[in-house]
Amino acid sequence: MDKPNERRTEQRLRYFWPIWFAEDPNETLSQGQMVDVSSRGAAFTCHADDGCPYLGQHITARFSVPRYGPDDSFDMANFIRSAHVCRVDNVNSFLRRIAIQFAEPLPFKPGEQNTAESNIQTQNL
Repeated sequence: MDKPNERRTEQRLRYFWPIWFAEDPNETLSQGQMVDVSSRGAAFTCHADDGCPYLGQHITARFSVPRYGPDDSFDMANFIRSAHVCRVDNVNSFLRRIAIQFAEPLPFKPGEQNTAESNIQTQNL
């Protein structure tokens, strides 16, 4: 199922969880809905209004990512990341899908977690 134009080097974790963002993290945060995340970036939807990020904008995002344990349990790992908006797609007249690239990658690959990897990462924390 290879896509000829696929440039992703890592599998994404698809999940729906809140994400908060703002250009200035000291200002009021806007809320979006996470769509997917990798160690280097994420995609989320938000209302198509003045608070929605625009292409090329630098934002700070606050979000949580599930981190799976060996018994299929999980904890939510919390992150704050500076990010660059690399794509904005109109979903409909009310929603936009925003793709961001993190300035600093996450310490694990959310979409590629397995039991062995989770054991190793938990021990190294």
